[in-house]
Amino acid sequence: MSRLPIRIRLTLAFALVMALVFAAVGAVLYVRLGDTLDERIADTLEARTTALASTFDVTSPVVAGEEGLAQVLERDGSVVAGSSGAADRALLSSRQLERARMGSIVVDTEFADVDFRLHATPVDDRIVVVGEPLDDREEALNGLLAQLFVVLPIALLVSSVIGYVVAGAALRPVDDMRRRASEISADTPERRLPLPQARDEVYRLGATLNEMLDRLDAGLARERRFVADASHELRTPLASLQTELELATRRPRSQAELEDALRSATEEVYRLVRLAEDLLVLARADEGQLVLHAEPFVVRDTLEAVATRHGSQAADAARPLEVSAPADLRLTGDRRRLEQALGNLVDNALRHGLGTVRLQAQAHDGVVALAVSDEGAGFAPEFLPHAFERFSRADAARSGGGVGLGLAIVDAIARAHHGRATAANREGAGAIVTVSLPVHPARTLP
Repeated sequence: MSRLPIRIRLTLAFALVMALVFAAVGAVLYVRLGDTLDERIADTLEARTTALASTFDVTSPVVAGEEGLAQVLERDGSVVAGSSGAADRALLSSRQLERARMGSIVVDTEFADVDFRLHATPVDDRIVVVGEPLDDREEALNGLLAQLFVVLPIALLVSSVIGYVVAGAALRPVDDMRRRASEISADTPERRLPLPQARDEVYRLGATLNEMLDRLDAGLARERRFVADASHELRTPLASLQTELELATRRPRSQAELEDALRSATEEVYRLVRLAEDLLVLARADEGQLVLHAEPFVVRDTLEAVATRHGSQAADAARPLEVSAPADLRLTGDRRRLEQALGNLVDNALRHGLGTVRLQAQAHDGVVALAVSDEGAGFAPEFLPHAFERFSRADAARSGGGVGLGLAIVDAIARAHHGRATAANREGAGAIVTVSLPVHPARTLP
């Protein structure tokens, strides 16, 4: 059943429901007709019993009717008088006669191969019995049953065809969506599914799928931009490395020249290695496979370790590094990854900012906020919404080198810890990037 097309399944379900409805209607009509005929027979028997009780004349047309029976019995069951065919033996059995002595009874019996309904009533010291044949009743019910067996299947067939057509009309927007979806590819990412005019469930389904296509289109555009930017960033150090090696081998060089060429090539190789590592971190974060080794640690020790690691860089730039954090503040997370994230932020602040670089930490409502700030020009307002996108650089506001992956890695590490990263401009001057992490993650870290 589940393998059938939806249109067929809807039609079968509709046909089943209509079959049940028609069966119920037919049963009600059959029962109601039977009740009506029974009431009519009861009225006829009551009228004929009254007439016979007043005259005891079994030959009266009012008493016997056209095909009915009439009989007057003694209390012992002997026949006093009877209509045509009913003068020889009593219409009631001994048990029925016993019940009739105590009050009126109605029984069905067979007489002369015909089914009759008898009504017996005690009158003075006698019992009057009248009977009405049931053949007309049975004929009427059988006729209705025959008509129902003809009409109801035809009605069911017609309603099923109508249900099939209606199901097709209802599913036509879905089929239109299917055809359009088969035409959408990477070459036509801007195409969307057609939506029906009625704002029903199908409309909401199409709207949801179009929103999904918008997200996929945006993701595809980001991936294309990512590949293009990565190719561009890889090309620059590779070209420099190639140039250095070609120059070093083009003619005989002195030892000092060869050392300079190797030193420059080593720097480019280091740049390539770092770029490859950054891309690997982002790829693993996208797949949810960024491995974290979570353990409790003192936050201030981590901030001081990051400051120490960048001490020489800060000294060369004549930039102070300050650490501010409660001595007893602890956090559960991957200390190495968090030092990597904070190191990226400090490196950005030293290369792009001005003034003192501050590493701060504070806790509030179960969340630890790790922040790195500087006193430079800050982020350009138009850059802030895209600060954590890959290969995004705020060159207009913060000049300097880099491939634009530092903040993206910070964001990936924060999300891997079930936290988030935010970038903003400080009041007055300078930029601040904050990594907010739960003190005790509600879920197990990957």
